[in-house]
Amino acid sequence: MNSNLYDIKDTPKAQGFVFPAEWEDQEALWLSWPHKEESWPGKIDSIYAPYCEFIKLVADDQFVRINVANEEMKAFAISHIENSNAKMENITFHFNPTNDAWCRDHGPAFVINKETGEKAIVDWGYNAWGGKYPPYDLDDVVPTKIATEFGLKLFTPPIVMEGGSVEFNGNGTVLTTTACLLNKNRNPHLTKEQIESYLKDYYGQEQVLWLGDGIVGDDTDGHIDDITRFVSEDTVLTVVEEDPNDENYELLQENLHNLKNMKLSDGRSLKVIELPMPRPVEYEDQRLPASYANFYIANKVVIVPIFNDKNDTKALEIIQNCFPDRKVIGINSVDIIWGLGSFHCLSQQEPTI
Repeated sequence: MNSNLYDIKDTPKAQGFVFPAEWEDQEALWLSWPHKEESWPGKIDSIYAPYCEFIKLVADDQFVRINVANEEMKAFAISHIENSNAKMENITFHFNPTNDAWCRDHGPAFVINKETGEKAIVDWGYNAWGGKYPPYDLDDVVPTKIATEFGLKLFTPPIVMEGGSVEFNGNGTVLTTTACLLNKNRNPHLTKEQIESYLKDYYGQEQVLWLGDGIVGDDTDGHIDDITRFVSEDTVLTVVEEDPNDENYELLQENLHNLKNMKLSDGRSLKVIELPMPRPVEYEDQRLPASYANFYIANKVVIVPIFNDKNDTKALEIIQNCFPDRKVIGINSVDIIWGLGSFHCLSQQEPTI
């Protein structure tokens, strides 16, 4: 079947590349500076303070690389980042114009070959979550431009794929959702089995595990990074809703049930840790996809979106227990979530080789 889609010899997996787990050592955090007012209508100015706090906390220990359109946007970004007292020597800017800020989905997917010491980029197709928010032509070419700038090997599979739709355990397993990857607005010409082949061959994985739906209010059609995250090779955090009358209750119970019945490729069952949901966050009569699962794992810190909610402290404690070697820090995401995503959606990690 594979030979009808692509030459397996030309894939990252065949050449020894893998996509590492997020908790593996990182060289840099990649971001695309937020500038599209339609993504945060009436609120874009209020997101810069928490966004720059995110940058500051990560830049304390590793590089932060930010895509900007031009010198004017760079100067604007610097003025805000300097207000956060970030370590500016660890922050660089790259002239890669973007349509929007969601670097998890349009940014470079870095794969590494630990045997040869090579790093490469996979540039998946990008269509703004099924063509919902055109134009997206600038976002679609960002990974290729970064590969050119850094002189990295580039793979360009002919398939739409978003970084927020996949989650990795660092040992051959990728977790995703049928709601997103089997949606006809992504790759209607491909079967589930063909999509699995792309995931394995271009991310360097051995096994694909599937959950069902994402949370209410998620305009990505169910990204995994709002519901279930690997925190170690055999352990996941998954959000659950405590209120049986909430719209998310049944679908998250189904995901929980499915996770408890999953096995890794070596036969081990997954260890499943439950993470609460915040109360519904609404703005202008719209339910927003507020979730503590949308955290970013950096080298020394884990940055978690919080929502002025009674479950904020509980969620931070649960996540802290999963990362004893890192400091777990919550940043208020009430304004950022109006854009329908938070810190994980906004970011993409570059691993160290």
